[in-house]
Amino acid sequence: MIALLCFFLTLFASLFKSKSRLEAENAALRHQLIVLQRKTRGRVHLTNGDRLFLVHLYRWFPSVLKAITIIRPETLVRWHRAGFRRYWRWKSRSLGGRPRIAADLRALIRQMSAENPLWGAPRIHGELLKLGFEVAQSSVAKYMVKRCGPPSQGWRTFLRNHAPDIGAMDLFVVPTIGFDLLYVLVIVRLARRDLVWINATSNPTADWIARQITEVFPWNEAPRYLIRDRDRVYGAAVTRRLRAMGIRDKPIAPGSPWQNGFAERLIGSIRRECVDHVVVLGEAHLRRILTKYAAYYNALRTHRSLSTRTPDPSRHPVRGRHCICARPRRTSSPLLQNLIFGTDTSQVWLSSGQASARLSAAPADSPQPCRSYQTSRRQGLPPRKKA
Repeated sequence: MIALLCFFLTLFASLFKSKSRLEAENAALRHQLIVLQRKTRGRVHLTNGDRLFLVHLYRWFPSVLKAITIIRPETLVRWHRAGFRRYWRWKSRSLGGRPRIAADLRALIRQMSAENPLWGAPRIHGELLKLGFEVAQSSVAKYMVKRCGPPSQGWRTFLRNHAPDIGAMDLFVVPTIGFDLLYVLVIVRLARRDLVWINATSNPTADWIARQITEVFPWNEAPRYLIRDRDRVYGAAVTRRLRAMGIRDKPIAPGSPWQNGFAERLIGSIRRECVDHVVVLGEAHLRRILTKYAAYYNALRTHRSLSTRTPDPSRHPVRGRHCICARPRRTSSPLLQNLIFGTDTSQVWLSSGQASARLSAAPADSPQPCRSYQTSRRQGLPPRKKA
């Protein structure tokens, strides 16, 4: 009864509507019927053309919202607003003006901003001008990394700033051919991972360790902190010597070797690359091997944490040179099979022309130096066959 009453009221009100308004409502109803006839199953799928037709119809006759039933009125209003935004975005697009800066320069600005959080747009703009980039300060501010809070350094930068004042030491055991045990003391600086001291003894005591610390650190170059474990061998003599040298003793927590990770990683490298491949004959033999390995570790061995550089970059070998050893023997380096640990690198690293000249000038009865497969391939020589 109520529905019939509403129908008669609508029919009576239609007599007072304008002809254009009635035609708009009829067009909306016909289009809805077309959409429903097109539906196969499931919910109604509207195309972009359907949306555009309904939006334009709503724009000309807002009263058609009462005649649309397949979608909600707020959906149609949302479509209209989205079309309004896209239209004015296209209308206000840039037709010229100052050209955009290159993509590599934008990446450089973002990189400088990310790696230097304390730098603002004026500082980065000045650095770019010194590098020869002509760019406005407003453009630099536009492409900088946006941060929510105040600028602050990260943990990596904080630790890198304090690494030059930190050292670490530890002991490890090496068995000999007679089943005796030799104790090796290693001391490393955290700034460049350089092995500053290594020595071996059969009877480590607190006085011996204190004497090693005195020999390795001059009074004006001692670190501010020294990390160690809680071994009983570090007695009162060691703590007194550290206090006298102005070094703050920092023992790690009990049973926590990961807190002394730099020294533990160094000991692992020494084991894998040196002492695991050698049968130690005695204390003097071990000390001689470790001394040569320390020279190789600081001058020639690359480190991933140092961007594949050595702890001592001044002694880094020139790229494109080859290693030629005079006495072939098995070595402890898994990277260069014919590498001999030595301290005089000026006589080891030879260019290809110098190596060929030295090989041709050698006497016939003199022992010929060995050459690795890599060296033979680079010089264009056939690799020597194994016996």
